[in-house]
Amino acid sequence: MSRFFHGDSSSESSSDEEELYSGEEEAAAAEAQGADEKSSEEEEDSEEESESEDEDKAKSGANKFLKSDDEESEESSDEERPTLVKSAKDKRFEELEATIRSIENAEKINDWAHIASEFDKLNRQVVKLAQAGTMPKVYIKAISDLEDFMNETIAKQKVSTKKMNATNSRGLNAVKQRIKRNNKDYTKDIERYREDKNAFMESDDDEPAAPVEKKKKPAQPLDLDEAVGDDEGFSTVGRGGKALQYTSESILKHLRSIIESRGKKNTDRAEQIRVMEKLGEVASTPYQNIRVLLALVSTRFDLTSGSASYMTQEQWKLAEQEFGQLLELLRANPEMVVLENAEEWEDDEKQPVPAPGEMLRIPGSIVSFVERLDDELTRSLQHIDPHTVEYIDRLVEEGALYTDIVRAMLYVEHLKNNPKLEVSQDILNRVVMRRLEHVYFKPAQVVAILEENTWKAIPAALDSAITPRDTVKSPDLVRTLCTYLYQHSENFIRARAMLCHIYYLALHDQYYRARDMMLMSHLQETINNFDIHTQILFNRTLVQVGLCAFRAGLVYDAQVSLQEICGSGRQKELLAQGVMIQRYSQVSPEQERLERQRQLPFHMHINLELLECVYLTCSMLLEIPLLAQTGSSPDIKKRVISKTYRRMLEYHERQMFTGPPENTRDHVMQASKALAAGEWKRATEFIHSIKVWELMAKSTKIKEMLSSQIQEEGLRTYLFTYAPFYDTLSVASLAEMFELSERKVAAVISKMISHEELAAALDQVNSAIIFRKGVELSRLQSLALTLSDKASNLIESNERALEQRTQGTANAFDRNAQQGGGGRGGRGGRGGRSEGRGGQGHNPGGRRPGGFQFTGGALGNRPSVRT
Repeated sequence: MSRFFHGDSSSESSSDEEELYSGEEEAAAAEAQGADEKSSEEEEDSEEESESEDEDKAKSGANKFLKSDDEESEESSDEERPTLVKSAKDKRFEELEATIRSIENAEKINDWAHIASEFDKLNRQVVKLAQAGTMPKVYIKAISDLEDFMNETIAKQKVSTKKMNATNSRGLNAVKQRIKRNNKDYTKDIERYREDKNAFMESDDDEPAAPVEKKKKPAQPLDLDEAVGDDEGFSTVGRGGKALQYTSESILKHLRSIIESRGKKNTDRAEQIRVMEKLGEVASTPYQNIRVLLALVSTRFDLTSGSASYMTQEQWKLAEQEFGQLLELLRANPEMVVLENAEEWEDDEKQPVPAPGEMLRIPGSIVSFVERLDDELTRSLQHIDPHTVEYIDRLVEEGALYTDIVRAMLYVEHLKNNPKLEVSQDILNRVVMRRLEHVYFKPAQVVAILEENTWKAIPAALDSAITPRDTVKSPDLVRTLCTYLYQHSENFIRARAMLCHIYYLALHDQYYRARDMMLMSHLQETINNFDIHTQILFNRTLVQVGLCAFRAGLVYDAQVSLQEICGSGRQKELLAQGVMIQRYSQVSPEQERLERQRQLPFHMHINLELLECVYLTCSMLLEIPLLAQTGSSPDIKKRVISKTYRRMLEYHERQMFTGPPENTRDHVMQASKALAAGEWKRATEFIHSIKVWELMAKSTKIKEMLSSQIQEEGLRTYLFTYAPFYDTLSVASLAEMFELSERKVAAVISKMISHEELAAALDQVNSAIIFRKGVELSRLQSLALTLSDKASNLIESNERALEQRTQGTANAFDRNAQQGGGGRGGRGGRGGRSEGRGGQGHNPGGRRPGGFQFTGGALGNRPSVRT
């Protein structure tokens, strides 16, 4: 053996070490070792002899023959104490009794944390004793007394004002859960003990232990016909190499083990699904089938727990079919109901039997299954390329999902009608909202077809009080669902229902109803308090209202509705139709992941190119006349309707060479340039050549509306631009120039005069326009007015900044503020000026700086200049 690893018994190490030495070295080492051992033995013998000699010297004379007190006590104790040899069973029994005493002591001080740990220890100890074939009666007594004490403690805790601390409360809950499950195996023994405690403890008959019988069963020869196997004779093998048997009696036990393993690591969910499919085959009662289907659908959803993946089409279809089977079972067995607030059945040995006239409540959630099916289908549509056939195949499954939603709604509605079940109204609101979210963005024709197919798949005996079967023939399905949610829901669901209703109205060209509902809801004031999904729905509704106004020919209303969304340059992000990755944005991966989860499927998108085209066209029809008006009337304060459009127009004008238009933006910019030059026909051609108009319903009618709008705005632009050069202008010539009727021209001019946009009068006798001439401003006067406006704006901004810094004490350092005159004049904060600059008084009739004011157009209300 190696001298470096002396005492090692492994053969490998000794063999490796022996190879290091030759035979002679081993012999020498052995001799040296023997010599050392002999020397050590001699030393020990000499030490013992010296000790005995010392003792003999100490006990000299008579003392040598007398015994000491220590020797007498040792001998007497050895004689009195018999030698006991305890068996392993007795030792374990003593350990069991010690644990029971510890539990009893903990009960005296109400230490439930210690009781919980000792109870676990007690159950571990009794397993070894139970293997001998008998169950200790002290154990039956201990668990029975502990259960009684636990019930007393719980009863006291309900009426007591003083609560347990957190540690004791957790221990009590742990004991409560474990003792119920544990005492089921010893129900008969516990009942015998409680009937007569003394007789039970004094009886000599041994009770067979329950675990022993369970362990003897697998030892019997297994018949292959009874085991669940495949066609080739193979059977499923569990832990320990024993074949598993799936019978109708063991279904609840297998389901409990599967449910308890949910969420744990290294759990094979695919194997659990296969086991539950076999359990469904051997299930013999409706209760067992319902329990198996509830667990099976939940486990299928667990296959895609991560947010980055989605449920496969095969698994989704299987889950949808099993959900349909579950609803059919519940319809065929009305005495069984699935409720979220139902208590779980604890006894796996027998099935619950409902009392006469009562319903059997099974814990579960039908609405949650529907919501999860909907979410999984939406997630798959988010990940699939929308331009492939696979996307169409998945989209077809929306019909089956909508049928499941309607059937779930009918089932929850049936439960809600039974007051004994106490079904929450929120559950019914959730499923109604899911149904509404599947129809609000679809045309009425599509909704009618979808409803018709759905009611064909539903048994004729089922009907709904909220949406009867004949509702499919009416276009008021969305209104019916929304009205129900208005009456029975609050806050979040009510707001979403109202937005869906407005969207549906705007989609079907009912602009004024949609606008009035949007204004009366006041959602634009409180939308920031809702979640992001509701804000996205609000943005979609606002855009749809703007498109509806455009189709109705209301250019100004359309531009105002679309301004907030289209003017931001973030249409994709605000409408949840794409993720915009900006160059210098600091977006974490978690935020980007959440943003992608909020994206809408492709079939729910609003065409962004069409949206941009409508917005730019409306901006052109409003901005070009305004630019002509401010260009010819320098006293009018310049205002901007659309900064986005102005920026594009300025960029287009800076281009040295502009080729033929290629996209929507180029068409609108060149049409704007032609309209500003008075070439309304050319502008119309550019607008009509945009191909995106074909995506709108009734595109021919839209183009005709655009032609009439361009003619009117061309007339307005012409009058704003060339009014200073005319004294009178014939209405007939304008009608001929813009191919409008004289009545239409007269109406446009009258409107401009009434709004003080044009300084003129309409001579209806001679059918002519008489322009009012004023004093023409020189270049110097125009520049002076511009400088005055800029100086006034600068004063206002300085006062605003000073007030913000001094927090309302703007006159704290003004020495002349109390005197009210001289110098810069006394200013009382932003509240107005007591005197003007240099001590001049305020002239109420003079020109007011800032703000927009109508000044009579090109030539009206000009300041008179005396020469």
